[in-house]
Amino acid sequence: MAEDMKERGKSGWLHIEQRELSHTVRHGFPYQPTALAFDPVQKILAIGTRSGGVRLLGRPGVDCHCQHESGAAVLQLQFLINEGALVTACADDTLHLWNLRQRRPAILHSLKFNRERITFCHLPFQSKWLYVGTERGNTHIVNIESFVLSGYVIMWNKAIELSTKTHPGPVVHLSDSPKDEGKLLIGFESGTIVMWDLRVKRADFRIYYDEAIHSVSWHHEGRQFMCSHSDGSLSMWNMRNTAKPFQVTFPHGKTQRDGRKESCKPILKVEYKTSRNSSEAFVVFSGGLSYDKAGRRPTLTIMHGKAITVLEMDYPIVDFMVLCDTPYLNEVQEPYAVVVLLEKDFVVVDLTQSNFPIFENPYPMDVHESPVTCTAYFADCPPDIIPVLYSIGAKHKKTGYSHKEWPVSGGTWTVGSQTYPEIIVTGHADGSIKFWDATAITLQMLYKLKTSKVFENPKSGDVGRSGELVEEDPYAVQMISWCPQSRIFCVVGTSAHVILYRFSKHDANTTITSLEVRLQCEMEDVISPSDTENTPCYSDPSGLSPQPQPPSPRSNTPDSARDSITCLKVKDRMIRMPPGYQAELVVQLLWIDGEPPQQITSLDLNSAYGLLAVGNCNGLAVVDYLQKTILLCMNTLELYGSADPFQRLTRSPRKNRQSTSGLTELSDNQVSLDLERSKSPTSDHVNGHCTSPTSQPCPSGRARVPGGPEGPRLARRGPGRPPFRKAQSAACMEVSLPVSSLTEESRENSFSRSRSSSVSSIDRETKEAVTTLQFMESYGRKSDSLPTPCLWVGTSLGLVLIIPMSIPMDEQERQEDPVTVAPAGTVLMLKGSILRVSFLDCGGALIHSPYEVWRDQQAPGDPDRPRKRKLVNFSPSSSQEASGDCHLAVVCSERQAKVFLMPTQACLYVHNITESSFVLRADVVSVCNSVGLACFCANGHIMTLSLPSLRPLLDVNYLPQTDMRIARTFCFTNGGQALYLCSPTEIQRITYSQEMCDNLQEMLGELFTPIETPEAQNRGFLKGFFGGNAQNFDREELFGEASAGKGSRSLAQHIPGQGGMEGMKAAAGGVVGELARARIALDERGQRLGELEERTALMMTSAETFSKHAHEMMLKCKDKKWYQF
Repeated sequence: MAEDMKERGKSGWLHIEQRELSHTVRHGFPYQPTALAFDPVQKILAIGTRSGGVRLLGRPGVDCHCQHESGAAVLQLQFLINEGALVTACADDTLHLWNLRQRRPAILHSLKFNRERITFCHLPFQSKWLYVGTERGNTHIVNIESFVLSGYVIMWNKAIELSTKTHPGPVVHLSDSPKDEGKLLIGFESGTIVMWDLRVKRADFRIYYDEAIHSVSWHHEGRQFMCSHSDGSLSMWNMRNTAKPFQVTFPHGKTQRDGRKESCKPILKVEYKTSRNSSEAFVVFSGGLSYDKAGRRPTLTIMHGKAITVLEMDYPIVDFMVLCDTPYLNEVQEPYAVVVLLEKDFVVVDLTQSNFPIFENPYPMDVHESPVTCTAYFADCPPDIIPVLYSIGAKHKKTGYSHKEWPVSGGTWTVGSQTYPEIIVTGHADGSIKFWDATAITLQMLYKLKTSKVFENPKSGDVGRSGELVEEDPYAVQMISWCPQSRIFCVVGTSAHVILYRFSKHDANTTITSLEVRLQCEMEDVISPSDTENTPCYSDPSGLSPQPQPPSPRSNTPDSARDSITCLKVKDRMIRMPPGYQAELVVQLLWIDGEPPQQITSLDLNSAYGLLAVGNCNGLAVVDYLQKTILLCMNTLELYGSADPFQRLTRSPRKNRQSTSGLTELSDNQVSLDLERSKSPTSDHVNGHCTSPTSQPCPSGRARVPGGPEGPRLARRGPGRPPFRKAQSAACMEVSLPVSSLTEESRENSFSRSRSSSVSSIDRETKEAVTTLQFMESYGRKSDSLPTPCLWVGTSLGLVLIIPMSIPMDEQERQEDPVTVAPAGTVLMLKGSILRVSFLDCGGALIHSPYEVWRDQQAPGDPDRPRKRKLVNFSPSSSQEASGDCHLAVVCSERQAKVFLMPTQACLYVHNITESSFVLRADVVSVCNSVGLACFCANGHIMTLSLPSLRPLLDVNYLPQTDMRIARTFCFTNGGQALYLCSPTEIQRITYSQEMCDNLQEMLGELFTPIETPEAQNRGFLKGFFGGNAQNFDREELFGEASAGKGSRSLAQHIPGQGGMEGMKAAAGGVVGELARARIALDERGQRLGELEERTALMMTSAETFSKHAHEMMLKCKDKKWYQF
């Protein structure tokens, strides 16, 4: 049978066409934002970040992320309004022109400044000339079409008076006068303001103010402007008299008794906007609070007439913009909203209502509301689950939002033809769970669950409670397991607890059942008589179901006071639970002699069996959640019985009995234990890359046994011996995260900083952790003829144990008779820690675990006819008939993948995935009607293998450096998709399916839509006559090469972008691009016109020659007689 299966596998059962890997979409709030811009005609918003990213947002579904290759921070963004283009200024002193007329924006041109630092940019509406201010105080002018410098330069020493002895500082503001576009207002950091006449190349006036300037804003008539200063003041200046400001106000500064104004914080930005409906203007600014008001949150102030409204923000303000109806600066602005960009949030305020409500944000900007600690991705879910979750979650939505439509409504997006229900589940540090609708590359909040409501609030005086284990986040979610079909949901928390939830559409008043599990490992020790006071809880060989031991009597000693207690206290009273997910059972691991329980490393539940399995570095526990009993509680060594493939060395009794040691032995220094918990037990940091712990050289003095690591036998060590390296596991890595005890920065970098002075607690003892669990209908022994319910257990030493179970089939018997669990001693071996176990039938199709169809247990029904359980079982025998009842088991470790034929346990295929690194995540997924094994390695490689033949299909070096955050959150799903947390606030979705890569353009939204540019208002004869005529200003005549000459090549270097001529064709359009479009058309037609001219000239020459020869012939022959020819 095995040989026949091998031959069929070699012929290639499953073929998955994969050639590339592509980003699909990025969700969440842009991490560390730095800049903001808005196109008032296209209604597209752009956000720049410190890492060089640009996020473009429009209507829901229009969400695009771009990245500068340099990774330099984005300093400023400038839209070419209604042109489908964007200019970015980066911290590496480079300007970039992005083409937004394609679904994947690309850079058309770049201009690198070599000798000067860029500080400010300004692009007038409908102009192709960009003003660039620098740190030296100079102002350069760049042609947007060709992206080269003009020879016209405003030098700082020309802008200021010659008598001025000090440098004015960097340029912090540039703007053209609304009254006359030929006048450029230049603001210097020192407080100097210059109105430069571009035509005559001299200053109209100069202002020297004592306070530093942060921003300037014009009145739309161009007769006055407002400045914000570093002392918290606002100054108003009139163009008729610039000797001094006609008004200086301290909006938040009170006059003290001595007559002086109290000191205030700088006003970083101010915007001065007018409205038709009110004679009073809107003045919006950030900052300016007095210094003595400590602890006050960042504020945005809106002044409208005499009314001053102060809006407190949750985070510091990065930038803000007032959105107006018109793009013309010389018209009444009509502000309708304020976009406020915060460090960790994004708020839009409605200015049209007197109470200034905020708009409800349609984007998933609150992914990071509490730090994300784990993720799960479910594709092709049952179609009814999303509407149900949304209807429950909609009842708890916040109210008080503005009733107007979301103002950022640009772009177009339609649901693609190939869509299926997708759900992303995120677990957070505060214990909350969020369900997101991820269908069709969008992300929408469905439902939020708070696991902390299951527990009592911890008191500061509680002994042995969460403060001993995790100080800040005792409820942090560490792992989740969800069965969408049965709607049963399990959560693993960092305080070594598991919560089981059932879904109901009705509220309920119930009591939560709590089970306490004592997982302890001492079986490999030679136990002295004094050591027998605390024995582990485990099942006897007959497979009976022991109950958890009662807590031992407490004494006055600290160790005994912390014995047999839990980290958190479950509410023991009747609780009213609203519709949605309702807690039914809590399983908690106990403290043992002053030692906290080891964190849970693996979890699996099966709704058809009604069982829940939990494992950690001490052992395994199996819980019957239907009968609320513990079926099995054994340390890992006991599971082997006589089938243990390793030689275990016994340990001598400890001289110092401060704890029951075993696999939960604490270090001598409690502080070092806390440090150990912040490190990954499965990674090293070598040259910025993650490597497997098993690849390190063996330290001197390590105890060996004959055959050592090179042979098939491994050694258990005594307490004084060096750590046993093979006990580390990549699977244990994600669950050993002390999410609560780390700051956000250390939480992100802990993966790359691991294994410095000490190693993890898993490595300090000879711990064989349970790293993966899987319930399945399988064969527990080679002699079995029919599949039975089994639990597959994978360990950190690369071993797989199969534990058969006997489960009553009748529903009544299932509620009353015990489930028998008896380890059979079946062991399979691989290299490296076991990460995933999955099953295929003999035809190569994926076998799903059996499940129970969802039923609402809280629904009112007939008490005489209770609803029965409906089970769906995917037996291997039901998927094929020719091959009998055999099936394939796919086992993947951090080094290797193997395919076994069951029940013979013959290894059909083996593939060494990596030698230089190790696998962090592995999943068996369905892609393009086939099944494959997807792997993510610590060195950043993403690999896919065919099943069952394990042929490599894809190997992409996707992430050269992998940190702890990515390793913790990376997950695969069906359909060739995956996701990970690319920053603390953003989720990146990728695809490795060729079919999805080909259809990706159809799924993405369009950023640019053809819209007529609004016409400028008729200013009238008097306004045009007395207010000046800005239309006579010709920038081309002033800044063009013909009049101004060429810019300095040594100052800035032009770099062609990836868009090329096709990108220029797309970008050329509207008023600004008419000339460029004509030039492109002429270039394309030039060659054809030249050829036509050449052919015409040749024809004319030929005709003239023929005419000449004909005339000569006529003259020669006209006098001859006919007989002379």
